[in-house]
Amino acid sequence: MSDYGFISAFVVGLAGSLHCVGMCGGIAGALRAAVPGGKPPLAYILSYNLGRITSYAIAGAITGVLGQVARASVSHGLMIFQLLSALMLIAMGLYLAQWWRGLARLEKLGSGLWQRIRPYSKRFIPFKSPVSAFPYGFIWGWLPCGLVYSTLTWALVSGDGLYGAATMAAFGLGTFPALIAVSIGAGWLLKLLQHPKTKSLVAICLIIYAIFLIYRTLNGNN
Repeated sequence: MSDYGFISAFVVGLAGSLHCVGMCGGIAGALRAAVPGGKPPLAYILSYNLGRITSYAIAGAITGVLGQVARASVSHGLMIFQLLSALMLIAMGLYLAQWWRGLARLEKLGSGLWQRIRPYSKRFIPFKSPVSAFPYGFIWGWLPCGLVYSTLTWALVSGDGLYGAATMAAFGLGTFPALIAVSIGAGWLLKLLQHPKTKSLVAICLIIYAIFLIYRTLNGNN
């Protein structure tokens, strides 16, 4: 896995969590309204996020298997996928800082599937127990998201279903702290993550890292 490893996926999830807060922060905040009155919300929030991360892992497993097939069929497949992954990371950085909105078009690709499965999530609210929050989170994990699609290219690079699942699980864990904080009402964190300077700083770090990966790939240090 080298640079396209689990720690890198975790860090990208952590850095990109400000995008998650923008897209899913309202959802995470609404979870508290679905929790039965008088019940501690933390167990429900953890269950929801576990379901969300599970959906990422399944998508990563599927993508990893597809990558294995494609790498066997395409000449220099590994290098091509690594370059694609780095370019997607640059696109994600530009998207986070609002310097380029190209990934918004990519998010539209998953809208058809999302519109079909989204209504099923309503069956689980209000939550009867923390267990019922898991399938709710699992469904919302398929929400079209440029950050998720970008990281799926890392699962593609892995060329293995298990590694692809682990990569996306690591990414999901990286997004976990910010969404937990928003879910429990840490408004100060939401303001910090959505500040333009924060977005620009994270975007620059992601772009620099992507350029480094491109350099490593082109110089054969995979």
